[in-house]
Amino acid sequence: MSKERNQVVFRAYLIYFGFVLVMLLVLYQTVMLQFYSKKSSVNPLDATIPVRTVPRVPRMGDILDANLLPLLTSVSYFDIHMDPTVVKQSLFDTDVNGLAEGLAKLYPTKSAREWENAIRSGRANGSRYLLIRKKATNAERKALRKLPIFKEGRMKGGIIDNEDTILRKKPNGNLLNRTLGYYKVVDGKVLNPGIEGAYIDYLRGETGAEVEQKISIGWKKTGEILKEAIEGADVVSTIEKEIQEVAHSELNRQLIEMKAQSGSVIVMEVNTGYVRAIVNLSREEDGSFAENYNHAFGSIEAPGSTFKLASLMAALEDGKVKITDKVNAVGVYSFYGSKLSDSNHGRGYGIITLKEAFEKSSNVIAQVINTIYRKEPNLFMDRMDDFGLTKKLGIDLVGEAAPDFSRPGDSKWSPLSIPWMSIGYGIRQSPLQTLAFYNAVANNGKLLRPIFVQEIRRRGNVIKEFLPVVINEKICSQKTINILKGCLEGVMSKGTGSSLTSSQFKIAGKTGTTKLPGKDKQYLDESNSVYQASFVGYFPADKPKYSCIVVITDPKKEYYGARVSGTVFAEIANKVWASSLEYHPAINQNKLIVKDLPNVKKGNKKDLIKSLKALGINFNVNFSSDWFVTDTLNNRVNLKPFTIKKESIPNVIGLTAKDAVYLLESMGMVVRISGYGVVKTQSIQPGSIIFKGGLIQLQLK
Repeated sequence: MSKERNQVVFRAYLIYFGFVLVMLLVLYQTVMLQFYSKKSSVNPLDATIPVRTVPRVPRMGDILDANLLPLLTSVSYFDIHMDPTVVKQSLFDTDVNGLAEGLAKLYPTKSAREWENAIRSGRANGSRYLLIRKKATNAERKALRKLPIFKEGRMKGGIIDNEDTILRKKPNGNLLNRTLGYYKVVDGKVLNPGIEGAYIDYLRGETGAEVEQKISIGWKKTGEILKEAIEGADVVSTIEKEIQEVAHSELNRQLIEMKAQSGSVIVMEVNTGYVRAIVNLSREEDGSFAENYNHAFGSIEAPGSTFKLASLMAALEDGKVKITDKVNAVGVYSFYGSKLSDSNHGRGYGIITLKEAFEKSSNVIAQVINTIYRKEPNLFMDRMDDFGLTKKLGIDLVGEAAPDFSRPGDSKWSPLSIPWMSIGYGIRQSPLQTLAFYNAVANNGKLLRPIFVQEIRRRGNVIKEFLPVVINEKICSQKTINILKGCLEGVMSKGTGSSLTSSQFKIAGKTGTTKLPGKDKQYLDESNSVYQASFVGYFPADKPKYSCIVVITDPKKEYYGARVSGTVFAEIANKVWASSLEYHPAINQNKLIVKDLPNVKKGNKKDLIKSLKALGINFNVNFSSDWFVTDTLNNRVNLKPFTIKKESIPNVIGLTAKDAVYLLESMGMVVRISGYGVVKTQSIQPGSIIFKGGLIQLQLK
């Protein structure tokens, strides 16, 4: 008996310790799973499952305008698939028709019947990755998740929507297309035009790394992050979208009107060099215009008469002339066997001052400059160097073309170089380089580098700021600057730009009409030249805020700078001036603030007292009636009884619709109202006998 008892005890202990051992093993496995799950969703004990490390690509930063409106942003697109094999048969049978109908509404390229057949076929064939939509937007993704079956999620509804592609999108379409640019690597060659290309290191952030696990339908993210990705920073450009839109639309309109080939507009802030708008439009094969090349700083052509400002500046600064000197503008000027004519068909202007010659854009200026510098050509070129006209501006964007100047001793230099150069021929420069020079005149001689980006931001915080860059503190004396400002204003009041002046503010500027070389590369050949019309200046003339240049190439209807490009300049200036609050004082800024009492209507006493107390307005009431009229004597609201007789129609004019309807219906009348606001007329005169059920019409206004 004792032996049997010992065997029972032994078995009990054996079972007990065996159970404890199993529990310890389970506990160990649980702890190990918890430990490894924090590091990876891949089971560390199963070395047969393939894994790989893949880049964790961060979201690129946005390019914003100066007011933080998006110009270039990243948009997520999702590849939507379905695994129909995971859907329960009962759910599938009940809702597959509803799912197909929903898909047909979202993507009508297939009918509901076709969608249903595709899903049923995929389920029958065991397809676990049935394509629904490539590159669906996030809005589409959300709509899909609300459809029957799909609303059950990945495991029960079979929707697979976690594979996303991030693409760059320009929400404003063609606006600023070329200046925003892009970053690409093609056949090992880096292509990086525009702001995105120049600031890609800030925009793209830092790539991280994560682990993927091989499953039956492909590779799946495990959630194991080896290195966190750092999202790209936002680049805040100097562009103001409103000014950009104005410049774009005005240039596009004029290119169509003039049947031109291409055109550029640049608007720059005088005191900072910040580029507030830059437009480059070229004609497409279908006759429309698009931004395909940045002509504003990538193309160089002869600037024509706009260069006369630099020639006059050199002569004044060297003390060779006075602006009041008289010249004989005979209309045709000979230089070593070649001739130049004035734009008035060579008729000339007679004896005029040098200032008048500039205002009328007479080519007599070539004669004056040639007389001064023909024996000292290096002195003239030294001045061009001082003015910053012979080298690049050094902007941050790639593609800035260098000015094309010949110098004494070069193979291209000839006795014609000085007279031709003085009026903007025999040299080539970009519109941006011309504008920077005029901007320096507006800025009292300070030459600034044009800037396209003003800040870099990360998570809303400024991490880098781009301040104005001074290339030359003073390109010439203030005396010369003041003289030239007067000349530029004279162009607009008495010269070639007189038709463009604004009645609200003054513009200072210069017109330019250039003949471009033909196939034989010769200038001034009427038979094979096309024209380039330009206008450059600043506004308001008395206190310059913006400088602007408009260049239009190969206009067919007209070719004079004032009528072709000057009109675009004037429209931009007028619209910018009209929309800028700094030019328009507030209509009440000089008025004294008066504490007026509110205009209180007729109404219910209880409602009014509650409102007056909430607003802290003094009021006076000494009657027990429920309805009132008011006055505002002695700086307080006085409530006076509004007498209502039970047997007669009350005067409800001045009451709100709510109060009037309540009052009349409580007296048994049927009320119809039209309009909005307070009662202006009533169809039954006040004081008429009440008859219950009678109709009264109220007109509100």
